[in-house]
Parts: sequence; structure tokens; C-alpha cells
Amino acid sequence: MSAASTEQIELPITGMTCASCASRIERRLNKLDGVSATVNYATEKARVDFDPGAVAPEQLVAAVAAAGYQAVLPVRAAAVADAPHEPNELTALRRRLVVAAALSLPVLLMAMIPALQFDDFQWLSLTLVTPVVLWAAWPFHRAAWLNLGHRAATMDTLVSVGVLSAWLWSLYALFLGDAGMTDMRIAFDVIPKRGEGADQVYLETAGVVTTFLLAGRWFEARAKRRAGAALRALLELGAKHVTVLQGDGGERRIPVEQLQVGDRIVVRPGEKVATDGVVEAGTSAVDMSMLTGEPVPVEVQPGSEVAGATVNAGGRLVVRATKVGADTALAQIARLVEDAQSGKAPVQRLADRVAAVFVPVVIALAVATLGFWLAAGAGAAFAFTAAVAVLIIACPCALGLATPTALLVGTGRGAQLGLLIKGPGILESTRRVDTVVLDKTGTVTNGRMSVVHVAIADGVDRDEALRLTGALEHASEHPIAQAIARAAALRGPLPPVERFANRQGLGVEGVVAGHAVVVGRPALLQSARPPMHLPPALESARASAEARGQTAVAAGWDGRATALFVVADTIKDTAAEAVASLRGLGLRPVLLTGDNETTARAVAREVGIDEVVAEVLPAEKAEVIARLQADGRVVAMVGDGVNDAPALARADLGLAIGTGTDVAIEASDLTLVSGDPRAASDAIRLSRATLRTIKQNLAWAFGYNLAAIPLAAAGLLSPVVAGLAMVFSSVSVVANALRLRRFRPDRSGARGLTTPVRHGETRAPDAGASDGDRRADRDADQRVRGASPGR
Repeated sequence: MSAASTEQIELPITGMTCASCASRIERRLNKLDGVSATVNYATEKARVDFDPGAVAPEQLVAAVAAAGYQAVLPVRAAAVADAPHEPNELTALRRRLVVAAALSLPVLLMAMIPALQFDDFQWLSLTLVTPVVLWAAWPFHRAAWLNLGHRAATMDTLVSVGVLSAWLWSLYALFLGDAGMTDMRIAFDVIPKRGEGADQVYLETAGVVTTFLLAGRWFEARAKRRAGAALRALLELGAKHVTVLQGDGGERRIPVEQLQVGDRIVVRPGEKVATDGVVEAGTSAVDMSMLTGEPVPVEVQPGSEVAGATVNAGGRLVVRATKVGADTALAQIARLVEDAQSGKAPVQRLADRVAAVFVPVVIALAVATLGFWLAAGAGAAFAFTAAVAVLIIACPCALGLATPTALLVGTGRGAQLGLLIKGPGILESTRRVDTVVLDKTGTVTNGRMSVVHVAIADGVDRDEALRLTGALEHASEHPIAQAIARAAALRGPLPPVERFANRQGLGVEGVVAGHAVVVGRPALLQSARPPMHLPPALESARASAEARGQTAVAAGWDGRATALFVVADTIKDTAAEAVASLRGLGLRPVLLTGDNETTARAVAREVGIDEVVAEVLPAEKAEVIARLQADGRVVAMVGDGVNDAPALARADLGLAIGTGTDVAIEASDLTLVSGDPRAASDAIRLSRATLRTIKQNLAWAFGYNLAAIPLAAAGLLSPVVAGLAMVFSSVSVVANALRLRRFRPDRSGARGLTTPVRHGETRAPDAGASDGDRRADRDADQRVRGASPGR
């Protein structure tokens, strides 16, 4: 099948209940000539590459239907989406769960507490449990019947058989045995007696098993529902309307969907750029952090390229649209996220895999038990009692609770600690991860520009320099200007500014407290009349700052260059400890950034990272992850920006900083709400502990069955004892899961950690600064990371 002759289509699929369903559909589709298909259980979509000359789209839908599921072509899917539709899967499951719990609880209490057993209580129990068995448990029965048609067995089969067996035996005992008598009470026989057993009912077993399993299915559906949230969040980022410049100079406001390549659009300060394009008129600073993750705005002028959904932070721009719709950078990132999610393997539950063998064996044992005791002349009631005991002892209550209970407790504890785990499939990834990639800006650093050093010329008062410069910068919207203004405001109120002027791309001018102040690039000061050249001390500080990738802003007044402000993003106080904790988990840290190599290396040295990948574009971040995976590494990615979303989705494990963008959070597997990078190691530790608990629970559930089934088959366990043993198994599973509530973050790595001091730095003397000021600057400078000059 040549690439030139293929077409790609995405088919929404309904009816899947587990990962084995996705595998079955995938196998059926790939049997068609000229078809290559992958089915994603999480997104409920099949991505199919097919040769239109060999197979029609309608045949793809028919193949899915032949496998026992439903699919619709994209055109029909859109029509269905526009029409009123039934309540979604999550709502339907919640309704079944609530009804099952409400009806099963009184039945359980009556069965467990003899004092509550009144005359004919068993008929009330039947009335309450029957809707649970026939309606609430219907998804399990339907899936079991579907799997039977494909000669397969899953957890659904085990649930359906167990629930129906308990209910059907109870019907037999009530209508054909002695259990329907008015004065009937539940008897307790540890070992059933031959010729007896027809006076026992197991309605509470049918109701409770259904309720517990529905709770697990509801939680799984809720996690699965979030699979497409990253794409929805991306679509919300773009501008909804755009101002188009007409030929006569007039302006017209239109929906962004009507924008055409070649249209000239107007972008005012504070507005989003509607689409990718080239600046034709105007100069400004454009906040590209949405795409690049870097906090320093990019200066643009005629001829500069701009991307859609970025924000104009400065002057008015006229932009000619070069890409619209699906061709824009934002749409390409959305496509990368979708591709990465579709490429992930479907979640495979250990219980489902084992059940494929376990269920047929249990059913065969129950049938063999029935046949053996009938042949031995033990009587139909005893034979059926032993067979039902086999089914009930194998009933998957503990098996079904093993995963969702540990997951609920683990994720609940995580939520208390600000660690959000999205679903069970993530847990397996944490165990295998050996490499963790950390985005720099907003993850290792604070993602916000700050003044990290102030150098002043001889004879200049430090506080006066901050006061005059900060007042002038306060009138500017530029992020670097706002950083200086914030630092100055900490020293006291700022004086008013007169005759303020913004020199686009260079800086600002104005009169403050009677002084003609100029702030910005050194070139702006040199172009003043008279020129203001940096003295050697300030020039040395500027060169040192720019060598480290930091931004140097010069200030001067009254015809003299007087101060230099070094502005940069700062490393988070806990970043070095976070890296040490990750290393303690056996992970290999890698720093990934779109910033320059010099800055990236400086940050990496400070936090203890040896491997650095710098100067990468947003789309390339996902490619870096893919290259690491191709080298055999299992990769976790920690990031916070929109530009990180494809990499977070591509990684085997994505961890989003909760203080970042919604898109990054939705594309990730784990969210660190606090924004503290140390939470990454906490999240991995909690995930691993949760996975370990799940495996312990599964081992106990299967081990209990393997030990108890032979006793039941030998007629040594009554169904009542089998039910009690099942409850004990369930309690043990729950108790083991509750141990996760004692999980605590590990802060032992903080001991002995200090922030390293870089050697060889130069700075101008801070004349007039106090010892406390010098210490503050020194401490800040030790935490600094660089930022590309942007002004």
C-alpha cells in the first residue's frame, strides 16, 4: 500500500468496555485489504489508513459492526453531534450506580444482621435486588454476551456469571425450594449437608457485587472522558474574531473562520494575533510565551513573522495572514497532541488479561462440580449448592475492587497533597520510567522576569536610581519594564511621570521628579542628545549579564548613564532539591528549553542536571521525547506551557505544573497543583505506591480464589461461607488500599542541599548600597537563570 494512494479517516466507536474490545476491533479492521488501523480505547476512536481503491469507508464501518460494535463516518458523526443525544456514558453509569447502591444496602443489612430478618424479608430482598441484577448490571451482561459471541472472556464475563448465578440460585431456592416460607431465616452452615441447601438465598451477593463493580467502572469512565480535553483547551486559545483592514482603509470585524490567506489584519495592544502571518506595519513586543514558554517578549517589526494566539503587548500592528485554519502553528500543536494521544497503547488491565483464562476455568469447574456430585448421588440440591459455591467464591468482588479502590485512595491522597493522577494507565508508566525531561521556564524557573542585579555608577544613590527608573518603567506595559517597576515599588511610592514616550523596540523616555530619564537598550542612551555612554563599570556588568543570557537594561538621566538593571527569570528555590529527589528515584534528568544554550547550561549547572537540550521549537520538543524513546528510554516529561503539550502527550508519563496553562494540564497524565518541582518526585512515588498496592490486591484476590475454589468444589464450603469469604477478601483489599492514606512527601533530600554559587562572575560596584542590599542581590544572583535580551 503506497503512501500516495492512501487516505486517513477517524471513526468514532461506541460499545467498547475494555482494552480487549479495542484490540478485537483493530484485528478485524486490519484483516481488510489495504487497511492499517489503530484503535484507541481512551479516546474511543479508530484511526484508519486505507486504500480507497481497495476498500470503501462504508466497509470499515461494516467491519466494526461485524466485530459487535458501532462506528459512524465523520460526516454522520458531525450530524449526530448536532442533534439531541442520549445522556453520555458517565451520566448513565452514575445513575446505575446510585440506584444499585440504594437498593442493595438494605438487602445487605438484612442478610448480615439476623435481628433485621422479619417474616417474608426474603421477598422484599428479591424485589429490591432484581432491578439491580437486570437493569443496573446490564452493561456487564451485554458485554459478557458480546464476548461470548467472539469466544472470549473478560472481567465482564466474570461479573455477569457471578451476579446471575447468585440471583438465579436465589430464585430457585425461593420458588422451588424452602426459602420462600414466611418464617424463613438465613441459616449458617460452614459445611453444607447433603440433601440440604435449598433454603439459602444469596441476593445480597448479587446486589453488592454489582454496586462495587459499577463504582469501579464509573471511575474509569470519568478518567477516560478527559482524554480529549487537551484538544478542546487548545481550540479555546485562539482568537474568535479578527479585525480585517479593507482596501479603502476601513476596518471590518469578522469571525476568524472567515479569514483568508492574504488578508491584512489589525492587532491592537493587548489583543491576540488571530492567525500566523507577517508584520507589514508597526513595531511592538509580542508575548510568545504561549508557544515558546519563554517569558521575554519578542520584538517585531515589518517583515517579522508572528504566530496565531500570541498576544500583542505593545503598539498597533498590521499583519498579513500567511496561514489560516489547520495550517497555523496552534493547529499543528493541537494535531501533535492528538497524534501523541492516539499513539499511546490502550490501557491493558491485569485483571482482564488473567480473566481471559480464569473465567472459563471457573465456569468449567462449576459445571464439573455439578456433574460430579450428581453422578455421586449427592442429590440435586447439594450438587447445585456446591456448584454455586464455586461460582460465588470466584465472584470478582475483590478482583474488581483491587484496582479502583487502590486508585481511589491513592488519587484521593494525591489530591490532598496537590498531586492529580488522571487514571490507572498512568501508574504502570511510573514504574518503567528511567528518564525525566524538565522544561526550563515555569518548571525549573519561576517563569517571571525579576530584577536580579542592579549596578550603579560612581556617585549615584541606589535608591534614587530605582525610584526614578521604576517610576518611568511603571508607565510601560512591557514585561521587562514591569519587573523593574515592581522592584522599585518595594522601596516606596513612585513619583509621577511627565512627557512619557515609548521608543518601540528600544525603551522609554520621560521626565521624573525634574530629571529627563531614559531607560532601555544601551543604544537608546547612546542616541540621546547629548549621548550617554556606559562607563566601564556598567559596560562590564552589561557584558557579564549578556554572556549569561540575561537581559541588561540601561538607565540614565541629566545627560549621564547612571545605572544598569539585570533582568532575568529566577530558578525556583526548590529546583535543586527536586532534581536530587528525582535522581534518588533512579531517574536521569534532562533539561529541555527553547532558550539559548548558554542560559540553559547555566541553569542546569545550578540545579544539578548534566544533560541539556536547548534552542528547540515547540514542535521539536515532542521530537526530542520521541528520539529519547527511540534510544530505548522510558521518558517522563515535566512542563507547564502550551508549547509543552505535545511533549507531555508524547512522553510515556506527562507531569504538568499546575500553575501553568490548562492545555499542558489536560495533555498530561499527572498534574502538580502546587507548582513546586519537588512534587514531581512525590507524584512518581505515590503512583508507584498505588501501583504496588493494586498488584498486592490482585495477588491476594487471585490467591484467595485459587485456595478457596477447591474447598468449594469438594463440598466443604456452603454458598453462605463462600459469600462471607468473598466479603473478607474484599475487606482485606480495601484495608490494604487504605494504607495509601499514610503516604507522605519525602523531604529528606533537603538536608545538606545548598544553592551552588557560580564562579567567575563580574559585576559593577554598587556604590551606596547597604550590606543588606548587597546580600540580597548576591542571593538573587545565585538563583538566576538567563533570558534572551528582548529590549
